Amino acid sequence: MDPISSLSELLAEQKASSFIEIPGVASRTFGQATLSTTLPMSKLFSIYEVDLEVQRSIVPQNLSKLMDYIMLFLDHNQGIYFPGLILSARGAGEYDDEQKVYRLQAIEKLYVVDGQHRLAAFRRLMETLQSNMARAKDRREYERMEEITAKLSKLYTFPVSTMIYLDINSRQERQLFSDINKLPRKIGGNLAVLREQRRFYHVLATQLAEQDPAMKQISVDMFTERGKGPEFLFSYHLLVEILAGLFEGRLKSAARNNGYYFEDKEVEEHQKLASFYFDTLLRYLPDPVKGEQCWTENIQIALAMFFHDEVVKTGTFNRYALEYAMKILPHIDWNGIYSGDEKDRLPRRSRIVKAYQYIKDFYQEHHLFLIRDKEDAG
Repeated sequence: MDPISSLSELLAEQKASSFIEIPGVASRTFGQATLSTTLPMSKLFSIYEVDLEVQRSIVPQNLSKLMDYIMLFLDHNQGIYFPGLILSARGAGEYDDEQKVYRLQAIEKLYVVDGQHRLAAFRRLMETLQSNMARAKDRREYERMEEITAKLSKLYTFPVSTMIYLDINSRQERQLFSDINKLPRKIGGNLAVLREQRRFYHVLATQLAEQDPAMKQISVDMFTERGKGPEFLFSYHLLVEILAGLFEGRLKSAARNNGYYFEDKEVEEHQKLASFYFDTLLRYLPDPVKGEQCWTENIQIALAMFFHDEVVKTGTFNRYALEYAMKILPHIDWNGIYSGDEKDRLPRRSRIVKAYQYIKDFYQEHHLFLIRDKEDAG
Protein backbone atom coordinates (compact mmCIF):
# COMPACT_ATOMS: atom_id res chain seq x y z
CA MET A 1 0.00 0.00 0.00
CA ASP A 2 1.44 3.33 -1.02
CA PRO A 3 1.99 5.81 1.80
CA ILE A 4 -0.33 8.82 1.99
CA SER A 5 1.73 11.95 1.47
CA SER A 6 -0.84 14.74 1.72
CA LEU A 7 -4.15 15.66 3.28
CA SER A 8 -5.72 15.61 -0.18
CA GLU A 9 -4.80 11.94 -0.66
CA LEU A 10 -6.12 11.07 2.78
CA LEU A 11 -9.43 12.73 2.09
CA ALA A 12 -9.64 11.11 -1.34
CA GLU A 13 -9.81 7.74 0.44
CA GLN A 14 -13.11 8.70 2.01
CA LYS A 15 -16.23 7.46 0.23
CA ALA A 16 -18.22 10.64 0.72
CA SER A 17 -16.31 13.75 -0.25
CA SER A 18 -17.39 17.21 -1.29
CA PHE A 19 -15.26 19.58 -3.31
CA ILE A 20 -14.97 23.30 -3.62
CA GLU A 21 -14.16 24.13 -7.21
CA ILE A 22 -12.10 27.18 -8.12
CA PRO A 23 -11.80 27.97 -11.83
CA GLY A 24 -8.49 29.53 -12.77
CA VAL A 25 -5.37 29.52 -14.87
CA ALA A 26 -2.34 27.61 -13.59
CA SER A 27 1.14 28.89 -14.32
CA ARG A 28 4.53 29.30 -12.70
CA THR A 29 5.52 32.53 -10.96
CA PHE A 30 9.20 32.92 -10.10
CA GLY A 31 9.57 29.16 -10.21
CA GLN A 32 6.52 28.41 -8.07
CA ALA A 33 3.24 26.81 -9.19
CA THR A 34 0.45 29.37 -8.95
CA LEU A 35 -3.22 29.72 -9.82
CA SER A 36 -4.73 33.06 -10.89
CA THR A 37 -8.45 33.54 -10.44
CA THR A 38 -11.21 35.92 -9.36
CA LEU A 39 -13.40 34.78 -6.49
CA PRO A 40 -16.55 36.17 -4.86
CA MET A 41 -16.28 36.89 -1.14
CA SER A 42 -18.81 34.12 -0.41
CA LYS A 43 -16.33 31.51 -1.67
CA LEU A 44 -13.34 33.17 -0.02
CA PHE A 45 -15.13 33.10 3.34
CA SER A 46 -15.30 29.32 3.14
CA ILE A 47 -11.71 28.56 2.09
CA TYR A 48 -9.27 30.91 3.80
CA GLU A 49 -7.42 30.47 7.09
CA VAL A 50 -4.97 32.71 8.96
CA ASP A 51 -1.72 31.29 10.33
CA LEU A 52 -0.55 33.65 13.08
CA GLU A 53 3.00 32.43 12.66
CA VAL A 54 2.96 34.00 9.21
CA GLN A 55 0.60 36.95 9.70
CA ARG A 56 0.82 39.91 12.05
CA SER A 57 -2.00 40.73 14.45
CA ILE A 58 -4.98 42.69 13.18
CA VAL A 59 -4.56 46.46 13.62
CA PRO A 60 -8.00 47.77 14.76
CA GLN A 61 -7.49 51.21 13.18
CA ASN A 62 -6.67 49.70 9.79
CA LEU A 63 -9.62 47.35 10.05
CA SER A 64 -11.99 50.22 10.85
CA LYS A 65 -10.76 52.29 7.88
CA LEU A 66 -11.23 49.34 5.52
CA MET A 67 -14.75 48.73 6.81
CA ASP A 68 -15.65 52.39 6.24
CA TYR A 69 -14.19 52.10 2.74
CA ILE A 70 -16.27 49.01 1.91
CA MET A 71 -19.39 50.77 3.21
CA LEU A 72 -18.95 53.35 0.44
CA PHE A 73 -19.82 50.50 -1.92
CA LEU A 74 -22.56 48.93 0.19
CA ASP A 75 -24.34 52.18 1.11
CA HIS A 76 -23.69 54.42 -1.88
CA ASN A 77 -22.56 52.18 -4.77
CA GLN A 78 -19.25 54.03 -5.02
CA GLY A 79 -16.50 52.08 -6.73
CA ILE A 80 -13.86 50.62 -4.42
CA TYR A 81 -10.52 49.19 -5.43
CA PHE A 82 -8.43 46.51 -3.79
CA PRO A 83 -5.13 44.90 -4.74
CA GLY A 84 -5.34 41.15 -5.25
CA LEU A 85 -5.17 38.65 -2.43
CA ILE A 86 -2.36 36.13 -2.14
CA LEU A 87 -3.13 32.72 -0.63
CA SER A 88 -1.08 29.58 -0.10
CA ALA A 89 -2.39 26.05 -0.58
CA ARG A 90 0.57 24.29 1.09
CA GLY A 91 0.10 21.38 -1.29
CA ALA A 92 -3.62 20.96 -0.64
CA GLY A 93 -6.12 20.44 -3.43
CA GLU A 94 -5.65 19.27 -7.01
CA TYR A 95 -5.67 21.14 -10.28
CA ASP A 96 -7.58 19.68 -13.21
CA ASP A 97 -5.60 20.90 -16.19
CA GLU A 98 -8.19 19.72 -18.68
CA GLN A 99 -11.12 21.57 -17.10
CA LYS A 100 -8.98 24.41 -15.73
CA VAL A 101 -10.42 23.91 -12.26
CA TYR A 102 -8.70 23.69 -8.90
CA ARG A 103 -10.53 21.42 -6.44
CA LEU A 104 -10.33 21.58 -2.66
CA GLN A 105 -11.89 19.18 -0.21
CA ALA A 106 -14.38 20.97 2.04
CA ILE A 107 -12.10 20.52 5.04
CA GLU A 108 -9.01 21.92 3.30
CA LYS A 109 -8.06 25.58 3.68
CA LEU A 110 -5.89 28.13 1.91
CA TYR A 111 -3.65 30.26 4.10
CA VAL A 112 -3.51 34.04 3.80
CA VAL A 113 -0.17 35.45 2.70
CA ASP A 114 -1.33 38.97 1.84
CA GLY A 115 -4.78 40.48 2.39
CA GLN A 116 -5.59 39.55 6.00
CA HIS A 117 -7.02 42.97 6.90
CA ARG A 118 -9.13 43.12 3.72
CA LEU A 119 -10.64 39.71 4.39
CA ALA A 120 -11.18 40.53 8.07
CA ALA A 121 -12.99 43.75 7.14
CA PHE A 122 -15.35 41.91 4.77
CA ARG A 123 -15.96 39.18 7.35
CA ARG A 124 -16.64 41.67 10.15
CA LEU A 125 -19.15 43.50 7.97
CA MET A 126 -20.77 40.21 7.00
CA GLU A 127 -21.17 39.28 10.66
CA THR A 128 -22.53 42.73 11.50
CA LEU A 129 -25.08 42.59 8.70
CA GLN A 130 -26.17 39.10 9.70
CA SER A 131 -26.63 40.30 13.27
CA ASN A 132 -28.64 43.29 12.05
CA MET A 133 -30.73 40.95 9.93
CA ALA A 134 -31.60 38.77 12.94
CA ARG A 135 -32.55 41.85 14.95
CA ALA A 136 -34.72 43.20 12.14
CA LYS A 137 -36.41 39.81 11.76
CA ASP A 138 -37.22 39.66 15.48
CA ARG A 139 -38.75 43.14 15.25
CA ARG A 140 -40.56 42.31 11.99
CA GLU A 141 -38.93 45.27 10.27
CA TYR A 142 -39.46 43.88 6.78
CA GLU A 143 -38.21 46.90 4.82
CA ARG A 144 -35.06 46.89 6.92
CA MET A 145 -34.63 43.16 6.18
CA GLU A 146 -34.82 43.83 2.44
CA GLU A 147 -32.22 46.57 2.73
CA ILE A 148 -29.84 44.33 4.69
CA THR A 149 -30.43 41.43 2.31
CA ALA A 150 -29.42 43.61 -0.63
CA LYS A 151 -26.22 44.67 1.14
CA LEU A 152 -25.36 41.09 2.06
CA SER A 153 -25.88 40.05 -1.55
CA LYS A 154 -23.53 42.80 -2.75
CA LEU A 155 -20.95 41.80 -0.16
CA TYR A 156 -21.12 38.06 -0.92
CA THR A 157 -20.80 38.57 -4.67
CA PHE A 158 -18.01 41.16 -4.47
CA PRO A 159 -15.22 39.86 -6.76
CA VAL A 160 -11.60 39.79 -5.62
CA SER A 161 -8.57 38.97 -7.76
CA THR A 162 -6.68 36.14 -6.10
CA MET A 163 -3.35 34.39 -6.66
CA ILE A 164 -2.86 31.02 -5.00
CA TYR A 165 0.63 29.59 -4.48
CA LEU A 166 0.03 25.87 -4.72
CA ASP A 167 3.11 24.31 -3.17
CA ILE A 168 5.09 26.71 -0.98
CA ASN A 169 5.59 25.98 2.71
CA SER A 170 5.11 28.19 5.78
CA ARG A 171 8.74 29.35 5.75
CA GLN A 172 8.38 30.51 2.16
CA GLU A 173 5.08 32.18 3.08
CA ARG A 174 6.81 34.21 5.79
CA GLN A 175 9.45 35.34 3.32
CA LEU A 176 6.81 36.23 0.73
CA PHE A 177 4.86 38.19 3.34
CA SER A 178 8.01 40.04 4.35
CA ASP A 179 8.91 40.90 0.77
CA ILE A 180 5.42 42.11 -0.08
CA ASN A 181 5.13 44.37 2.95
CA LYS A 182 8.72 45.56 3.24
CA LEU A 183 9.90 46.34 -0.27
CA PRO A 184 7.13 48.50 -1.78
CA ARG A 185 7.10 52.21 -0.88
CA LYS A 186 3.91 54.15 -0.22
CA ILE A 187 3.14 57.05 -2.50
CA GLY A 188 4.17 60.40 -1.10
CA GLY A 189 1.95 62.91 0.67
CA ASN A 190 1.16 65.30 -2.19
CA LEU A 191 0.46 62.52 -4.69
CA ALA A 192 -1.59 60.51 -2.19
CA VAL A 193 -3.75 63.55 -1.46
CA LEU A 194 -4.04 64.40 -5.14
CA ARG A 195 -5.27 60.91 -6.03
CA GLU A 196 -7.97 61.06 -3.32
CA GLN A 197 -10.99 62.32 -5.23
CA ARG A 198 -13.85 61.21 -3.01
CA ARG A 199 -13.56 63.57 -0.04
CA PHE A 200 -15.14 67.00 -0.14
CA TYR A 201 -12.07 69.24 0.15
CA HIS A 202 -10.12 67.14 -2.32
CA VAL A 203 -12.85 67.47 -4.94
CA LEU A 204 -13.11 71.20 -4.19
CA ALA A 205 -9.34 71.69 -4.41
CA THR A 206 -9.13 69.84 -7.73
CA GLN A 207 -11.86 71.96 -9.28
CA LEU A 208 -10.22 75.16 -8.04
CA ALA A 209 -6.78 74.16 -9.29
CA GLU A 210 -8.14 73.21 -12.70
CA GLN A 211 -10.68 75.99 -13.24
CA ASP A 212 -9.93 79.08 -11.17
CA PRO A 213 -7.85 81.84 -12.81
CA ALA A 214 -6.31 82.79 -9.46
CA MET A 215 -4.69 79.38 -9.24
CA LYS A 216 -2.85 80.06 -12.47
CA GLN A 217 -1.14 83.02 -10.78
CA ILE A 218 -0.49 81.21 -7.51
CA SER A 219 0.57 78.00 -9.29
CA VAL A 220 -0.41 74.68 -7.69
CA ASP A 221 1.68 71.54 -8.17
CA MET A 222 -0.70 68.85 -9.41
CA PHE A 223 1.89 66.23 -10.28
CA THR A 224 4.89 66.04 -7.95
CA GLU A 225 4.88 63.03 -5.67
CA ARG A 226 6.37 64.63 -2.57
CA GLY A 227 6.03 68.28 -1.57
CA LYS A 228 6.08 70.49 -4.63
CA GLY A 229 8.27 71.21 -7.59
CA PRO A 230 10.58 74.25 -7.41
CA GLU A 231 8.55 76.14 -10.01
CA PHE A 232 5.33 75.99 -7.93
CA LEU A 233 4.22 78.13 -4.99
CA PHE A 234 1.58 75.78 -3.52
CA SER A 235 1.47 72.03 -3.28
CA TYR A 236 -1.92 70.45 -3.87
CA HIS A 237 -1.82 69.23 -0.28
CA LEU A 238 -1.40 72.82 0.95
CA LEU A 239 -4.43 73.92 -1.07
CA VAL A 240 -6.54 71.27 0.68
CA GLU A 241 -5.22 72.45 4.05
CA ILE A 242 -6.05 76.09 3.30
CA LEU A 243 -9.60 75.15 2.32
CA ALA A 244 -10.09 73.22 5.56
CA GLY A 245 -8.77 76.21 7.50
CA LEU A 246 -10.95 78.72 5.65
CA PHE A 247 -14.23 76.82 5.92
CA GLU A 248 -13.73 75.15 9.30
CA GLY A 249 -10.99 77.02 11.14
CA ARG A 250 -9.23 73.70 11.66
CA LEU A 251 -6.13 71.95 10.46
CA LYS A 252 -6.86 69.35 7.82
CA SER A 253 -6.20 66.48 10.23
CA ALA A 254 -9.07 67.70 12.43
CA ALA A 255 -11.49 68.66 9.64
CA ARG A 256 -15.04 67.44 10.23
CA ASN A 257 -16.63 68.16 6.89
CA ASN A 258 -14.10 66.44 4.64
CA GLY A 259 -16.50 63.57 4.16
CA TYR A 260 -17.50 61.28 1.33
CA TYR A 261 -21.13 62.33 1.00
CA PHE A 262 -22.08 65.75 -0.34
CA GLU A 263 -24.10 67.41 -3.06
CA ASP A 264 -22.62 69.02 -6.15
CA LYS A 265 -24.32 72.23 -5.04
CA GLU A 266 -22.16 72.29 -1.89
CA VAL A 267 -18.98 72.09 -3.96
CA GLU A 268 -20.24 74.84 -6.26
CA GLU A 269 -21.07 77.19 -3.36
CA HIS A 270 -17.75 76.63 -1.62
CA GLN A 271 -15.87 77.02 -4.89
CA LYS A 272 -17.35 80.50 -5.39
CA LEU A 273 -16.33 81.55 -1.86
CA ALA A 274 -12.85 80.06 -2.22
CA SER A 275 -12.41 81.76 -5.58
CA PHE A 276 -13.32 85.10 -4.02
CA TYR A 277 -10.88 84.44 -1.17
CA PHE A 278 -7.90 83.73 -3.43
CA ASP A 279 -8.77 86.65 -5.73
CA THR A 280 -8.75 88.93 -2.69
CA LEU A 281 -5.42 87.54 -1.51
CA LEU A 282 -3.95 88.43 -4.88
CA ARG A 283 -5.43 91.93 -4.66
CA TYR A 284 -3.99 92.79 -1.25
CA LEU A 285 -0.79 90.77 -0.97
CA PRO A 286 2.49 91.19 -2.88
CA ASP A 287 2.86 89.13 -6.03
CA PRO A 288 2.89 85.41 -5.26
CA VAL A 289 6.54 84.50 -5.64
CA LYS A 290 8.94 82.39 -3.63
CA GLY A 291 10.60 84.31 -0.83
CA GLU A 292 7.52 86.39 0.03
CA GLN A 293 6.86 85.62 3.69
CA CYS A 294 3.09 86.13 3.39
CA TRP A 295 2.83 83.35 0.79
CA THR A 296 4.63 80.71 2.86
CA GLU A 297 2.79 77.56 3.85
CA ASN A 298 2.41 78.23 7.58
CA ILE A 299 1.21 81.81 7.18
CA GLN A 300 -1.27 80.87 4.46
CA ILE A 301 -2.83 78.24 6.73
CA ALA A 302 -2.85 80.69 9.65
CA LEU A 303 -4.55 83.35 7.50
CA ALA A 304 -7.27 80.94 6.39
CA MET A 305 -7.99 79.91 9.98
CA PHE A 306 -8.04 83.53 11.20
CA PHE A 307 -10.42 84.70 8.48
CA HIS A 308 -12.70 81.75 9.20
CA ASP A 309 -13.03 82.91 12.80
CA GLU A 310 -13.94 86.41 11.66
CA VAL A 311 -16.52 85.46 9.05
CA VAL A 312 -18.55 83.00 11.14
CA LYS A 313 -19.18 85.28 14.10
CA THR A 314 -22.76 85.74 12.90
CA GLY A 315 -23.24 81.96 12.79
CA THR A 316 -22.75 81.38 9.07
CA PHE A 317 -19.98 82.03 6.57
CA ASN A 318 -20.42 85.76 5.79
CA ARG A 319 -18.77 86.83 2.54
CA TYR A 320 -19.10 90.53 3.40
CA ALA A 321 -17.35 90.02 6.71
CA LEU A 322 -14.59 88.19 4.83
CA GLU A 323 -14.26 91.08 2.38
CA TYR A 324 -13.99 93.57 5.24
CA ALA A 325 -11.51 91.55 7.33
CA MET A 326 -9.18 90.90 4.40
CA LYS A 327 -8.55 94.63 4.04
CA ILE A 328 -6.15 94.31 6.96
CA LEU A 329 -3.71 92.36 4.76
CA PRO A 330 -1.69 95.29 3.31
CA HIS A 331 -0.96 96.58 6.81
CA ILE A 332 0.54 93.45 8.38
CA ASP A 333 4.30 93.28 8.95
CA TRP A 334 4.91 89.74 7.78
CA ASN A 335 8.54 89.73 8.86
CA GLY A 336 7.49 90.51 12.42
CA ILE A 337 5.66 87.22 12.96
CA TYR A 338 8.69 85.11 13.84
CA SER A 339 11.68 86.11 15.93
CA GLY A 340 15.18 84.92 15.13
CA ASP A 341 15.16 81.37 13.79
CA GLU A 342 11.62 80.52 14.98
CA LYS A 343 10.31 79.95 11.44
CA ASP A 344 12.88 77.16 11.05
CA ARG A 345 13.21 75.93 14.62
CA LEU A 346 9.62 75.67 15.82
CA PRO A 347 7.50 72.61 15.01
CA ARG A 348 5.10 73.12 12.11
CA ARG A 349 1.97 73.32 14.25
CA SER A 350 3.63 75.84 16.56
CA ARG A 351 4.60 78.03 13.62
CA ILE A 352 1.00 78.02 12.35
CA VAL A 353 -0.40 78.84 15.78
CA LYS A 354 2.14 81.64 16.33
CA ALA A 355 1.29 83.21 12.95
CA TYR A 356 -2.44 82.86 13.65
CA GLN A 357 -2.12 84.56 17.04
CA TYR A 358 0.03 87.36 15.65
CA ILE A 359 -2.49 88.12 12.88
CA LYS A 360 -5.42 87.92 15.30
CA ASP A 361 -3.80 90.27 17.83
CA PHE A 362 -2.81 92.72 15.11
CA TYR A 363 -6.32 92.75 13.67
CA GLN A 364 -8.05 93.26 17.03
CA GLU A 365 -5.73 96.11 17.95
CA HIS A 366 -5.56 97.97 14.66
CA HIS A 367 -8.43 97.17 12.29
CA LEU A 368 -10.70 99.99 13.48
CA PHE A 369 -7.98 102.50 12.66
CA LEU A 370 -6.47 100.91 9.56
CA ILE A 371 -9.64 99.90 7.72
CA ARG A 372 -11.13 103.36 7.18
CA ASP A 373 -14.61 104.16 5.99
CA LYS A 374 -13.30 105.30 2.60
CA GLU A 375 -11.28 102.11 2.19
CA ASP A 376 -14.17 99.99 3.36
CA ALA A 377 -16.49 101.62 0.86
CA GLY A 378 -14.02 100.79 -1.91
